[in-house]
This record gives sequence, C-alpha cells and structure tokens, in this order.
Amino acid sequence: MNRIETICPPDLSANPFRFTVERVMKAAPAVLYRAWTEQFDSWFATPGTLLMKAEVNAVFFWEVHNGENRYAHYGRFLRLEPEHLVELTWLTGATGTKGAETVVTVELVPEGSGTLLRLTHAGFVDQESRDGHEQAWPNVLAHLDEQMSQ
Repeated sequence: MNRIETICPPDLSANPFRFTVERVMKAAPAVLYRAWTEQFDSWFATPGTLLMKAEVNAVFFWEVHNGENRYAHYGRFLRLEPEHLVELTWLTGATGTKGAETVVTVELVPEGSGTLLRLTHAGFVDQESRDGHEQAWPNVLAHLDEQMSQ
C-alpha cells in the first residue's frame, strides 16, 4: 500500500487533554470505514452539508443542525487505512473544540461478525471541552451502530 504522508501534522503538545472510548459495533469494518470516509451525512452530518473526499490531506466540512442552531465542523484526513483506521482532525467552535484542531483516531478491529471500534480524541485545550466530548461520543457511536446495522 502506498502511504501518503500528512502535510503539516497537528502539534498537540500544548493541548494535552484526551480520552479513548470503545464500542463493539454490529457492522463489519468495511461498512464502518465507509461511514467515516464517505457516508458521514447518513449518521452524523446534516444531509446536504457534507463536503468530503476520502484522501489524506483532503480538507472537509459539514454542519450539524439542532433546531435553529448550526454547528460547523472542519477537518482533514491525516491517515487512512481501508477497513482498519481513520485519523482526522476535528475543529469546531466555542461549544465544541473551542477552535482547537483536535485529532480523532478511529481504529477498526474485526470482532466476530462485527467490529471493535476504538475512538481516541486528543488535543483538547481544557478539561471542560474534553469532558463534553467524552460524554457525547458514546451516544454518537450508538447512533452510528444503529444506522449502519439497518
């Protein structure tokens, strides 16, 4: 496999807050890999807002709409290993990452007919931002599991 090097990897040294969550998913690794790289608007992004190309160094954008509120998400792919790993930057506003370029690493490990999904989110500027994301990701992953196993 040709490995493409990330242009300007993020420096997280000044933002030490991180966490890891795991969930055994019903879907196979290939299905989950596609969900993270091609189908974000089928489980996370508001449909019609996704601009994403599954390539290392490719920049992406999407929004999440909650009532009248719109939450923009920006990032770029850092590493892609089909059916095994997705690593991307994750940048949101004041109620999310507070403008910090954080890094989400999603590891996909086959487990029976499903997948052990291990998500590490690193680079938060403070405990508050980290804690909010640590509380939210299990619900997001449960929703992903439900959407991809239908």
